[in-house]
Order: sequence, then structure tokens, then C-alpha cells
Amino acid sequence: MFDSMKLARPQQPPPHPAAAEHAHTYCGPERRTGRAWLAASLDEVDFGMLLLTDTDHVVHANHAARIELDGEHPLQMFGQVLRARHSHDVPALHGALHNAAHRALRKLVTLGEGARRVSVSVVPIGDAQRPGDGATLLMMSKRKTCESLAVQGYARSHGLTGAETRVLMLLCQGMPPACVATELGVGIATVRTQIGSIRLKTGTDSIRALVQQVLELPPLMSVLRLALPCHALAESADARLAVMA
Repeated sequence: MFDSMKLARPQQPPPHPAAAEHAHTYCGPERRTGRAWLAASLDEVDFGMLLLTDTDHVVHANHAARIELDGEHPLQMFGQVLRARHSHDVPALHGALHNAAHRALRKLVTLGEGARRVSVSVVPIGDAQRPGDGATLLMMSKRKTCESLAVQGYARSHGLTGAETRVLMLLCQGMPPACVATELGVGIATVRTQIGSIRLKTGTDSIRALVQQVLELPPLMSVLRLALPCHALAESADARLAVMA
């Protein structure tokens, strides 16, 4: 009986094409904030990351990448376009970016020469079944094994003295104790005493274990950047990601 008493619901008219397009491209404050915090999060990664579309168009470069792309790096940017600095690197870079964008293929590419030789990882982002519709992530290698800010943070957290911190930083650069003593202008006995103190404070049983512990530290980015107000950081990151709306 109740079924027969149900009233038919009026048919809703289909949405206007303009309204549908507006809904699809909506970029309200919550979405903008999400992009801003995503960009700010990428800035805390201690190696360079570049997000590209259309093969070589850079839509975002994190803080580390912007520092890395200096006058000597094998990669450079012309406006928003990524290029190899040297002509002999052009085929390898272009091929890796093209294959990532159009064939969803990953590639590890080595660029540059001598001390400026670096490796970059080219990774397709998006649906592997629909190459050409996604983006490409280019991840740059670290230049230093142990970043000084991370070592200093580690030293402070374990109560190391200034002299012990300097010894630790040189050990993390691969120097043996004798070379550390020469570099600091002190006797080898002094350095060995400081190493013993460092091991005691950090709970490590060898120099190798000590250096390995430092290698496994999470990144500590510049305190100058972290001194920015949160809203300023968000607005700066949002502006860099505006092209992705």
C-alpha cells in the first residue's frame, strides 16, 4: 500500500556546462592551503626535487633544488624550462624526460663531469596506463654525505662541546683521527680523547657506528627558513604551485 502512495521525485535538470566546469576546477581556500602545505613539506626534504609537466616545464622546485641549481650545476633553468648546461648531456636528459612523460619509464641519469658529476632520478608520476597525462618528478642527489645542520643538531642533542662538534663534523667527512688532528692543529692524543668523549655521550662503540648514526639522521633545514611565519611560508609555497590549479 505504501509503495502505491509514494510520490515520484521531480527530475533534476542536468547541470549547466559552465557550472560543471567550475565545480571541476574549484580552487577554494582549503584546496589552495593543501597545495601550499604540500609545497612547504617538499621544502623540508634535504635533496632537490623538481616537478615537471610537458616534458621539461618546471611547475615546482623545492628549496634544496633552488639552491642546487647554481652556476655550476649540470642542470639549469631558463625561466620555467629545465635544460642541461652542457651540450653532451642534452641527449641523455631529454631522452629520460621524454620517456618518463610519454612512456612512463624511470631512469637514473648521470650528468656533468669531474667534481660536478651528479646523478638524477627521473620518475613518472601519474597513471602508468595513460602516459602523457601525468607529471615527471626529478630527484637530485645529495652533494654532502653529512649536512652540517644535521650534525650540529645531533651534537647539541647529545651535549657535545664545540671542540667535539668540530671533530665529529670532520669524522663525518671521512677524515681519520690523524687528519682531524692536523686539520684542527691539535695533537692526536687530544683528538682521541675527544672521540672517546663523543662515543660515551652518544652511546656508540666505534667511529664507524658513530658516523652511521649521523648518516641516518632526518634532515634539518635552515633555521632561517623556519623563522618565517607559517602564513608567509604557506603563501610563498601557494604561489609556486598556482600553475597546478
